[in-house]
Amino acid sequence: MPLEAWLALAGVFILGAMSPGPSLATVLRNSVVNGRRHGVLTGLGHGLGFGIYSFLAASGMITAISIHSGTVDVLRLTGAIVLVVLGYIFAKQSLSGSIKPSDPNKNQFSVHSSFAQGFLIALLNPKIFAWMLAIYAPFINADLGMQILLAMALMGVCIDASWYVGVAIFMTGGNRAAKLGKASNKFSAAMALLMFVFAAIIFAEYIFR
Repeated sequence: MPLEAWLALAGVFILGAMSPGPSLATVLRNSVVNGRRHGVLTGLGHGLGFGIYSFLAASGMITAISIHSGTVDVLRLTGAIVLVVLGYIFAKQSLSGSIKPSDPNKNQFSVHSSFAQGFLIALLNPKIFAWMLAIYAPFINADLGMQILLAMALMGVCIDASWYVGVAIFMTGGNRAAKLGKASNKFSAAMALLMFVFAAIIFAEYIFR
């Protein structure tokens, strides 16, 4: 691809990462409630998941969706279910009161869970699916080789992970985490509400169409 196409694709990845949605909500919540390490791992997991998603889309996923329209419904509804599950987890945690950052040496499962949350929300986030379908498709053509596809996916990983890791580090810098941690139950409740709203919008599309 020409340099102009790579720059345009980088711009698409940057705008996609910066746009509000379930992904940003998950990274913010894990950063504020569980601390910097959890937020960074969530961001890294999201970057990896986004890179895999990018590769699958570029190597034939868009064509499969255009041929089999039912694939769209399966992916979007699966993403909505994941949002409901995450919303339930956040809502449950919001009832436990203010939470202090976790000690990673005493809570290894939670550390792994933060990475998994970032990874899964990237793979199953309906917003990312819509973004790929609408914006990413013009960059795909039959002449692209495997090296180009891998390079595109790697660019997606680097940009996406850098943004969300940066968000996690910023949110936990100075005394911001301590101040926000005192209101972590309210933050978790807000994130749960946001997850439920995104899921409800998706379900409503199928109920009222």
